[in-house]
Order: sequence, then C-alpha cells, then structure tokens
Amino acid sequence: MTISRTIKKHLVTSSWIRKMFEEGKKRKEQFGPDNVFDFSLGNPCLEPPARFNEVVHALIDDKTPGQHGYMPNAGFETVRQKIAAYLSNLYAKNFTASDIIMTVGAGGALNVVFKTFFDHDDEVILLSPYFTEYDFYLDNHMAIPVVVGTKPDFGLDPEIISNAITDRTRAVLINSPNNPTGRVYTEKELIELADVLMYHSNRLGRPILLISDEPYRKIVYDGIIPPDIFDIYQELIVVTSFSKDLSLAGERIGYIAVHHDITDKDEIMAGMIFSNRVLGYVNAPALMQRAVSYLLDETVDVSIYQRKRDLLYNSLVSFGYEIVRPQGAFYLFPKTPVDDVEFVNALRNENILTVPGSGFGGPMYFRIAYCVPDRTIEMSLPGFERVFNRYA
Repeated sequence: MTISRTIKKHLVTSSWIRKMFEEGKKRKEQFGPDNVFDFSLGNPCLEPPARFNEVVHALIDDKTPGQHGYMPNAGFETVRQKIAAYLSNLYAKNFTASDIIMTVGAGGALNVVFKTFFDHDDEVILLSPYFTEYDFYLDNHMAIPVVVGTKPDFGLDPEIISNAITDRTRAVLINSPNNPTGRVYTEKELIELADVLMYHSNRLGRPILLISDEPYRKIVYDGIIPPDIFDIYQELIVVTSFSKDLSLAGERIGYIAVHHDITDKDEIMAGMIFSNRVLGYVNAPALMQRAVSYLLDETVDVSIYQRKRDLLYNSLVSFGYEIVRPQGAFYLFPKTPVDDVEFVNALRNENILTVPGSGFGGPMYFRIAYCVPDRTIEMSLPGFERVFNRYA
C-alpha cells in the first residue's frame, strides 16, 4: 500500500519546525535535557492564567445535562454572544453572534475559510516570511500560494503586493504580530494595503478578501497596540486562537470573526459553518468553548516574554547578529552570515535547535522561538556566540 503522491511530496518538504522539534527529543535523550537548548517550536512556556483552572473546575462540576453534546456547528450561541460583546467593546463596532464561528484553533479556522472561498487554482498572496503551514493548508483546498516579499524591516510593501494581484487573486493573507519575525503592521501600512485591495477589487468587479491571522494579537511589547483592522477594510475575515495568549495550544480552540458589512455575508457564514462540519471538525470542543468565554479579558503575563526577548535580543546583537527587533509574538528572526541551513546545522552541533528561514520563505535568516525557560536562553548564549564568530 502506498500513500498519495501529494503527501509523499509534502513529507519531503514538510515543516522544518517539527523536524527540529523531533531532533530535540533525540538529543535530549542522548545528552540530557539540561544540555540541549531547544528553540524550535512556538510552544508557550507559561502556564495558563490561574483563572483558567477555576473556570474549568466549575464547568466540570456543572451537572446540567447536555453540556458535552453536539451544538450548532458554529458553536454555542451563548459563547458566540460573549465573544461578539468582547469584540464590540474592543473595536467599537457592533458584532453579533452571527458574525462568529468557533473553530478548532486558528489552523482549523484557516482551513474552514480556505475551503469556503477557494476553487482550484485560485491564487492567495502570502507575505514572506510567513508561517510555513500556510502552504499545506492552501494545498488542502487546491489554491495556489503567491509569495511576495516585504521591506527590509519586514513591513508591508503595497507596490509589490499590487503587482502580484492577477485576475485569479482571491485573497491576501496577513499575520500580525508575525510568525516568524515578530513584526506588528502599522495602521499606515494596513491602510495602504486596503487601498490596493479596493483598487483591484473595483478593477476586477469583485471583492478581494483580506484574511488576518491573529493568534499573537495580545502578545505585544513596548506599549504597542495593534491597529483596528475592522475600521480599515470591509472585505475582512479575522481568524484567531487562544493557543498563545492563554497558553492553550493543545486545547485547539479559536474562532473566526467576520466584518459585519462584508459582501454576501449570509452566504459566507452559511458556507463556513458548512465547511466547519464537513471538514470533520463538526464543532469546536464544547468544554473549551465554554471555558474561554469566561476568559476573554485574561492573558498570560506578557512582560515575561518581553523580558526573554530583551535578554536574547540584546545578547545576540552584542555578538554581532543583525536582527529586526520584534514588536510582538515570541520569535527572533536574525540574519545568517552564510546559508541558513548550514548555519542552523552549526548551531545544532552546539545543541542549539533553531529553524532555517528557508522554511518560512525567508532564506538567509533563521527563527528562534524564545518561549522557553530563562535558563535555556542563558546557557545557549556561549554557543550562539561561538557559531557567529566562526562564520563572521
């Protein structure tokens, strides 16, 4: 029995992140966990807020019948109402439960959106560097990624995006705060992007969708507040999750929020609810839906991640690394003085596990996920310095 040609191809080119994570497990068995410094996976190192445990215990103790059964495929009405109220307060817009679909994390949300909107060979613009799984998600639904560059500081370049739009372009996918760079797009950048999309939507006689992937929205530093994207572009769908800001990555819970005035909204919502069902998700996990509805104003202590950023960023810059200072998320994306795969392999020989930028569409860079214990950062620094000096 043989697997499909598509999956065979993807196994060869599959995520560097998981490859390095598995390498870390092997090296920890060989050298001991204290001697391996694993920065490969964006797995939150902080525990969920204390309130999470209180809420979950209370929900488990609730003996009301039907708490763990099926519900509408879009999710519990009461949960969606709470999220709508939260978003209405956050953005000063009028969200309702009918604008929200509960999903199996942001990854599940993206697959629901892609299945709903894209036909064979539709084009979706991605901005490099980008989260590597986007390629595979788009392939699930036979859409074609069109990768365009960003500015040296990883900011949006409206001219490059405009030049990439064709008659087959259906959507632009953005991710801010960004994985792998930590870049937060400014209001000016998003307005310029919206102007480009409106121009081409008018030219094509149909809307070009903007999809904003925002699981790191609450993990921002230095007083930065991400812009109100709902005030900037109407043909908008936001996907998010509670994986990062509540440290619930393994619980797979998130949601889709649709701009209230998006074109053909009723058909879009019906299509996404149907896709949520037939993709096999059926509905988001019942217990976690109810839990997060009580935690919408909670987050982990972001100052801890900022302290880790500062420790690692300042140290690497002092060694000579060239890095755009991250404004959010929990990643550094330094330049490499040689081929990024070679450089990452040299770090691996120091038992420092990172991910080549090539895996994110950003060759000559590499990603460091600093959502790790302080000790991991501190003990890794001599190895980072040795490898840089070897090539510099």
